[in-house]
Amino acid sequence: MHQLSAATLKGNWATLLLPMNADDSIDYVVLSDEIDLLIAAGVDGIYSNGTAGEFHNQTEDEFDKVNALLADKCHAAGMPFQIGASHPSPVISYERAKRGVALKPGALQVILPDWVVANHDEQVNFLSRIAGLDTPLVLYNPPHAKKVLQPKEYGDLQQAVPQLIGLKVLIGDASWISGMKEYASNLSVFVPGHFLASGVKSGVASGAYSNVACINPIAAQKWWQQMQTDIEAALDLEKRMLQFFDECITPYKNKGFSNPALDKFLTAVGGWSAMTTRLRWPYQYISGDDVAAVRKRAQHLIPEFFNN
Repeated sequence: MHQLSAATLKGNWATLLLPMNADDSIDYVVLSDEIDLLIAAGVDGIYSNGTAGEFHNQTEDEFDKVNALLADKCHAAGMPFQIGASHPSPVISYERAKRGVALKPGALQVILPDWVVANHDEQVNFLSRIAGLDTPLVLYNPPHAKKVLQPKEYGDLQQAVPQLIGLKVLIGDASWISGMKEYASNLSVFVPGHFLASGVKSGVASGAYSNVACINPIAAQKWWQQMQTDIEAALDLEKRMLQFFDECITPYKNKGFSNPALDKFLTAVGGWSAMTTRLRWPYQYISGDDVAAVRKRAQHLIPEFFNN
């Protein structure tokens, strides 16, 4: 698999969600089928061990087995993939990175050390050691990170660690967009899937590690392609997508359900996979009994995601 660069990292990337059995073991049969379905959907790439992949709640043996399965299938199909080597412990993250690089992904995704907040020099030390494995890096810096960086800080990190090719971040206001264009011009900026069209129009977004692909990866890919040819139509779909999120997903977030719970619920609403809404202990998940009503509303607001 060719290594990715800031210039080639773009598009609609689907997350590999972690299917759980009732006894808290991983359902590797469903996981295997999920990878096959994402490959068949023709997404621009697949990434493992993001938040929805529950990287924070796996054993190291499970990490190895999940990523070996993904790598084998993606190499066979010629599907670009990234491995999430994130862990709250920088030592474990580095060990995951070493094993992940051996699987020849296009890049590794990492978070910054998360228990004790790292200053700039410590961030550089952390990223430099992983980059020394001869791998491109993508920094996953979500709003719930203990340290959310600002555009100039991303630019400074990229200057210090040239192997840093991309970011996964929440899109900000006009000032933030202007700063990203100025300070992070050598980085591929990925924004949340439901803000992708406006991110593309702003000129700052190169793609999404997409929660929208959780609903329907085929439709998400078509939406990304529409952004290249008819951005106004894509923005209209985004407007209806945001209405769906406001009406049907945000209430669950406000009740305290986590992002992995929301993403697995979106997948159940989309119905393209045998994935259930279950999360691994101790985390709560949304009842499957809620799926039918939310699916009905989604079919009304975003029919494009149910007509494939």
